[in-house]
Order: sequence, then structure tokens, then C-alpha cells
Amino acid sequence: MRRAWLAEGAASGYRVVPMAFPSRAYRAPVLLFLGLGLAGLAPVSGQQAPAPQAAPVAPVQQPAPAAVPPIPGVDQTPWLYKGSDLPQDKAWAFGTLPNGLRYAVRKNGVPPGQVAVRVRIDAGSLNERDSERGFAHFIEHLSFRGSEYVPDGEAKRIWQRFGATFGSDSNASTTPTQTVYKLDLPGATEAGLDESLKILSGMMEKPALTDAALAAERPVVLAERREQPGPQVRWSDKLRETFFAGQPLSQRSPIGQVETLQAATAASVRAFHDRWYRPERAVVIISGDMDPAVFARLIAKNFADWKGVGEKPVDPDFGTPQADQPPSASIAEPGLPPVVVMGVMRPWRYQDDTIIFNQKRLVDMLATRLISRRLETRARAGGSFLQAGVSLDDVSRSANLTAVNIVPVGDDWEAALKDVRAVIADAMATAPGQAEVDRELTDFDTIMRTQVETARVEAGARQADDMVEALDIRETVTGPETSYAILKDAIAKKMFTPETLLASTRKIFQGDATRALVNTRSPDPGVATKLAAALKADVSALAGKRRQQANVTFAQLPRLGTPGKVVSRQAIPALDMEQVVFANGVRLLLFPNASETGRVYLRARFGQGYNALPANRESPIWAADLALMAGGIGKLDQGDLDQLSAGRRLGLDFGIENDAFALGAITSPSDYADNLQLMAAKLAAPAWDPAPLTRAKAVVRAAYAGFSASPDGVISRDLERLLHDGDPRWGTPTPEVVAGTTPAAFKALWAPLLASGPIEVSVFGDVKADEAIAAVGRTFGALKPRPAATGAAPAIRFPAHVAAPVVRTHDGAADQAAAVIAWPTGGGSADWRDRTRLDVLAQVFSDRLFDRLRSEAGASYTPQVASQWPIGLSGGGRMIAIGQVAPDKVDFFFTLAREIAADLVANPIGADELQRIKRPMGQFILRASSGNQFWLQQLGGASFDPKRVEATQQLAQDFVSIDPAQLQAVAVKYLRPERDWTLKVVPKK
Repeated sequence: MRRAWLAEGAASGYRVVPMAFPSRAYRAPVLLFLGLGLAGLAPVSGQQAPAPQAAPVAPVQQPAPAAVPPIPGVDQTPWLYKGSDLPQDKAWAFGTLPNGLRYAVRKNGVPPGQVAVRVRIDAGSLNERDSERGFAHFIEHLSFRGSEYVPDGEAKRIWQRFGATFGSDSNASTTPTQTVYKLDLPGATEAGLDESLKILSGMMEKPALTDAALAAERPVVLAERREQPGPQVRWSDKLRETFFAGQPLSQRSPIGQVETLQAATAASVRAFHDRWYRPERAVVIISGDMDPAVFARLIAKNFADWKGVGEKPVDPDFGTPQADQPPSASIAEPGLPPVVVMGVMRPWRYQDDTIIFNQKRLVDMLATRLISRRLETRARAGGSFLQAGVSLDDVSRSANLTAVNIVPVGDDWEAALKDVRAVIADAMATAPGQAEVDRELTDFDTIMRTQVETARVEAGARQADDMVEALDIRETVTGPETSYAILKDAIAKKMFTPETLLASTRKIFQGDATRALVNTRSPDPGVATKLAAALKADVSALAGKRRQQANVTFAQLPRLGTPGKVVSRQAIPALDMEQVVFANGVRLLLFPNASETGRVYLRARFGQGYNALPANRESPIWAADLALMAGGIGKLDQGDLDQLSAGRRLGLDFGIENDAFALGAITSPSDYADNLQLMAAKLAAPAWDPAPLTRAKAVVRAAYAGFSASPDGVISRDLERLLHDGDPRWGTPTPEVVAGTTPAAFKALWAPLLASGPIEVSVFGDVKADEAIAAVGRTFGALKPRPAATGAAPAIRFPAHVAAPVVRTHDGAADQAAAVIAWPTGGGSADWRDRTRLDVLAQVFSDRLFDRLRSEAGASYTPQVASQWPIGLSGGGRMIAIGQVAPDKVDFFFTLAREIAADLVANPIGADELQRIKRPMGQFILRASSGNQFWLQQLGGASFDPKRVEATQQLAQDFVSIDPAQLQAVAVKYLRPERDWTLKVVPKK
């Protein structure tokens, strides 16, 4: 049974994980004709698109059993369930072609019109010989470059014309155990899917493995290797070497080695391909908005002729954990914080995926959550570690591993490890209380019940990925109702008791080998010995007392006042929404819709966001995300709030937007009213527990050294402040600013900001209008009227043009550099047409830059171009291009970017290029617009700024009508060479 759901509830409090695309049941009528325009029916320049018409909302039924008529020669036995007593998920249909290729297909209409295709090859880096390291990944690149049915370099353009975006809709990945090719085909037709499967079949059977192709793609693969963040790569390599010593995985990173990649020839790469790319090692998975019978027929049509070359290979032996290998090791990476990972290793063994197997695993998972919650409680209280947690997993079919990850406070990793081991030892010695078990079990129940409630809006791509994961870990998939029934049956069998949890805890911390790795800021030859000693040290006196969490109810939250009265209620007909105003000035944007069953999105925007923050001095802006919400409410601390959320779908997330601060949550129809109370209480009576600030300071201090370890780190630390001409509201604070932040200063900044400025509440999703209005009235509507913001917002500045790039240096690898070029554009809601056209222009720019950097500079996937236009600010917009390149290619990046910008100014783009850009963009918008998150983003602040409603209503019409002349006009307006600004990040000498 797939494990994806197990990770969706954090031990520190349940959070719903948003899905990428919701149900096809609702698509706002304003965007209905967008896909049609991109299919070749876009209006001719100068003509107006027809006005959108409202469409009825059609209910979506649960997936029907997949009915696939017999296909000659195809064995339609459900091969996935061999050896399992789990009830088959009847929405899936299975088959095995005569050549051994298997398939799994199902119908899914989320998002509408999309078909998600995955082709899995059961071979990854663990299938490589010593001389082939990196070949599995290299073949992935070469297959996309060209194959039997695709000329060299044309695959990206072909799928762009189908509406797929390269790198997101069409992509691939290589792991130690598999290579997976991915295609999410939007607006799919049978003909388009047929052609796509034909292309994929050619990629699998006959990729262009020529010396010319290798010579052209090798620089790209080496660049991908070069562009990886060095400290993280060296840490993960050392972790594999330590934990899997004596096993192939210890030396098998999918990216490979420079020596073997440079030595690769067409013949040697083909030998690897022919050995492992065989139909009996391939599975084609499709979940999408089409008849599964069509999927099965087209798979058989396009893959049935594939024949393996030579004899079937014998699967390699991945080995088992070796008890005679060193138990500890160390690495010194100053670009990473001190960290300790401890692992208890057991052999990985295939087990039939049965009901009892899954129930026992649920008990083990609950045991890890119990310990992780205790560790989080201790960290919050100011312990010796910032973070610690326990996980249990099968790793690359090489080991079953219980892992303990620890980030110490400061450099004292020994104290942190001992304290964590003390918590674990206590859990192994004494059974948990029943209330503690029930707390975690309630969260399990909520997670799995939510899966049942939201099954109808699970995206097809998610289902296809889950099937890939199940195949990789040699397990099955089953419907959410079955998974929930398995949990309920385990509860009925009394499998979750203090005694069974104690036994499980002892079991998961026993194994054939124990390993540990520590990272320190500076080399110390004695660290590994100290680590080995710390693993055996007596920690019985360090356990401390377990926190006895009292019961907490919503009645203990601060009172909010008399429910507010509605003073106006106005429909927004074109968007099927309402705007409601309460007597205290609170405004509500209400969007009841059935598109996402069981899900409600809440957002409360208040105040002025970046416009309200000080621009003339440093301030505790940086700590808000880490400390503000964790500070508690009234007399309740974070532990109390966690208890309050037990078994509930409640959230309390915080963000700073351009023109507002925002509280957000993804909740449920039964929980959203209480979630609104929680959010309103946070504004009315915030608590100021200093412990979260202390922890936040330690987190930032621990991470700071990493900023200088790579070009990416320097950019993340410095770029925003540089692009805002030094404005302290943006960018990362210095260590001195962090260290000097006091609880008093933190409260002095944030207390008045929480208490002032207008409030706009958005409630989007599975609610009834009158009930939602009443819930907002009882919470935000009951707050006292808030003082308005005073004073003008600080100006937004873009840096002046520089004749030579601004220079920053990094401490990382000598072959890594980055380049940034940006042009100022605009901001605000008035020029929304420019905003839309700049988005398209940025994608044209990005596509050209990507192609030329790969072909002329051997760059990988990193060149990115984006238009950023802040709606809530008067300025601050920019067109920005960023690329990771070799240091000797930095100047070439600037030359190339300026050449592309100059060409966009001088010449209109061609019709084919425009459609290849617009079609994937339009399909992305169309998919995203079928869900509430899209509308939340588009309409934030709209109750105070009607132009945002107008822009949203006109988005599709404006996008479809964009022509080459309009794109050239915005290029002329904004891509002015005398205003560009450049930055380069190069290695220190």
C-alpha cells in the first residue's frame, strides 16, 4: 500500500497538504474559452474575443471501475496485486503485453483535459558497473535529446505545441533504483496522446545514442553535476558512504562521476541501454481525462513491437548492512550547520503487501511520531537542539532504516545527540500514556479520513506518481476507503496500545548495524571517535520529564466580542463570488464552490505588508515567519495550540505580502469556523513567548554560513536587497542584526502591526454562503474597529544602471558562478495588461536563453527568466534573468541576454514560436484556474481595489489576444539597455 499519506501530517501538528490541481467540477467561467484560443482559434489581431458565458457546475462522480475490453494478446490480470490480500483499487486497469511490458491505466478528470503519463524503467544508478557510473542519468538526457521518431533537439518543441511545458510537464528523473519519464499532457486528444506515446516508445527503444549526441549533451550533464550545491552533495555522498559501507549504494550517486561521463562512448552507453532498457523492465502508467480503454489500446499499439536486445540480465545484488564497517564518521562542511544523523540499519527484504503488514507498519509509524513530538516539545523549551526527528523507511532496496536527524544549538553536537538519545531511551524503557497514543492516532485518523473525503479531487498526476512509487518500493496501491478501513480494523484489533507502541519502539531501534555521521564547522581528526563514544554514552540521567499536555478547548481562547453585523452584501456575478462588509470595517470575499470536496481555503489579509515596514532602519522583520505564529495566543502556548488542533484540520500560517500581512489555512467544512476563530484570536490577543524568538535566532545563525557556500546561497541572501537598492525591508539580515534582536524589539514592531490596518477575509471552497458569513461575523466581524494605516508608503527603488556588474563572491567550488541581469518594469493594478504581456515575453526570453546557453555554453537547466510585477506596490517590478554558469561564461551570459533582449525589441516573434510559448502557458492557467488557490492569489486585496477584479475578469481574453506586436511594444518599453542592472557571483580566489 503506497505510503504517501503517511508523510502528510507533521508530528508537530496536522497540516493539510494542498494538491496541485482540484476537481473538474468547477472552472470559473471567465477562463472557459482560454483553451479554445490556444487550440488555433485565437482572435486575429485587432478583433475582440467573445464575452465569456457562465457554465453550469457539474457534479463529479467517484471514479468508476476501469472497463477495458479485451485486447488481443494482452494479459489483463491485475499483476500489481500478486501476493497481496489488499482489495484491488478497481479504478485501475492492468495489462501485460506479449513482450512483457506492463501497464496500469485509469480515468481521472483532475485537472480537466489532462493526461498524466509515466514510463518507468526498473533500472537506475545501482544497475551501473564501475565504468558506467552516471550512465543511467546520461541516457535519460540523450533520450529526450533525440530518438527514432524525433530529430535531435525537437522533443521540447513538439510537446510545447501540444501545450506541455518542458521541465515541468515533460521531464525525467533517475534514482538508484529506477528511471522515470514524465509527461503531463494538457488539453489532451487521442491523436495527441497517440503521437506522444509513439515518441516515448522511440525514446525507450531507440534513443539517438550516437557519438555526436553524446558530444553535444555531455557538457549539459557535466554542467548539471557542476551546478549542484557542493556542501549538500558532499554531505549526501558521505552519508551514503558511511551508512551503506560495503554495499553498492555507498558509491552510486545517480549524477555519476566526471571520469566515467567523459569516457562514455556511444558503444558503452548503448551497452548499458540494451542491457536494462527492455520491455519486461518497463511499466507505462496513465491517469487522465480519457477512456482507460483508449489508454490501453494506444499503449499496445505503440509499445508492442519493442524487443529486448540480448539475454535478460540478472538483477544486481544490492547487499545488506555490514556490521563490521565503522560505526561513525565525520565531515567538515562550514557551509552547512552542525548536524548529526544516526541510523539503525536492517536488511531490506521483499514482503508481500498484505493487510497485516500495513497494520504493523502503522504501529511503527505511530511510534516514530510519538518520539518526534517529544523531541519537538523539548526543542521548543530551549533544549540543546534546534530540531530533531525520527523517521522509518526502506532506502533504495538496500536497507530498512530508522533514522534520527539532529540539528544542535550552536556547535555542541555531543550534548544534542545525548539529549536526543535520552528521549529515545526513555521511549524504549517506559510505555507511553494512552492519552499520548490517542493524540497521534487521532491525527492518523484525520489524515486518512481526509484522503477519503478528498479522493474525488486527487490529481491524475499524483495518482500516476503514487503508482510509480509503489512499483519502486515493491508495494501496491489501494483506494483511500480501503486504507482507512485498514486503519479502523487495526484500531478494532487494539493494535495501538501503550504496550504495542513500547514493543514497536524497541523493535525499530534494533538492527544489524548502527551508523552515525556528524558535520562540524572545522576539521577535527578526533570527531569520529567522539561520535562513536557519544553513541554509547550513558544517557539515563538526561531523559527529563515528559510534558503532560492538559486538555485544551476553544473556550480557552480569548473572547472576541459581539458578532459583527453585515452592512452590505454584493455579488460579483462574472466570478460567482460575493463581497460582504461588516460594521467594524472587515471585508469578506466569499467563493462557495464544489470544486474541491472537503477543502476550505482561508486567508485573512490585514495591514499594509511591506508598505508598513520601516525602510530607513533594520528591524525584526526577519523573525516573523519563524517566531510570530509560534508565540502563542492569550494564555495558550504552541504546545496548547497543537493539542487544540489534534484530529482537526487547522492551520495558522503567516506571510508578508506586498500590501498586506496574511494569515492562511487550508481546512475543512467542519473545521473552518473554528479556524477563523483561531486566526481572529491571534490578531486580538497575540502572546509573546520569547522562546520561539530565541529558537529563530539560533536557526538563522546555524544557516548563515551556508549562504556563502555557493552562488545560489549568495543570491538568496543578497539579491532582493540589491534589487531594492539597499532597502532593509528585503534581504537577509546580518548576524549582528539577528543577535541584537530582543523580545522587546520584536514585540514593539509586530504588536501594532497585528492590531492595525484594514482586514480582508477570503473564504473559498466547500462552504455554504450564509454559514460562512455568520462564521466570519462571529470572529473577524467581532473584532474592535481597527485604526487605519497612517503615512505614505516608502518608495520602492530599483538600482541604477551599472557599467560593470556588481560583484559578490562565494566560498564554494571554483567552477561555479552565477549571473543576474534585470530591467525595471512597474507595479500596481492599473497596468495589468502590461503585466500579462510581460509574463509571456519572459517565457519567450527564457526559452531562447535556455536553448542558446545549452548549445553554446554547456549550461544545464538553470537559466530562468521571469517577470515579477507586484500588484500591491507602486513599483518594484522587474524582468530578471538568472543563470548558473562556469566562471568563464559569466560575461557570455550577459552578452547573450542582451542580444536576446535587443532582438525582442527590434523584431516581432514568429507565429510558431508565439504559439509554442502561449499554448503551455494557457494550459497552465487553465489547469490552475480550476482550483481555489489560483483565485485566492488573483483576488487578494480585491475588496479594496476593484481593478484586481477587472484584471481577473479580463485575464483570459487579454492573454488569448496577445500578438507579436504587443510583445514587441512591451519589450521596447521596458527592455532598455541604459536601465539594466547586472550582478555576478564568482568564487573567491
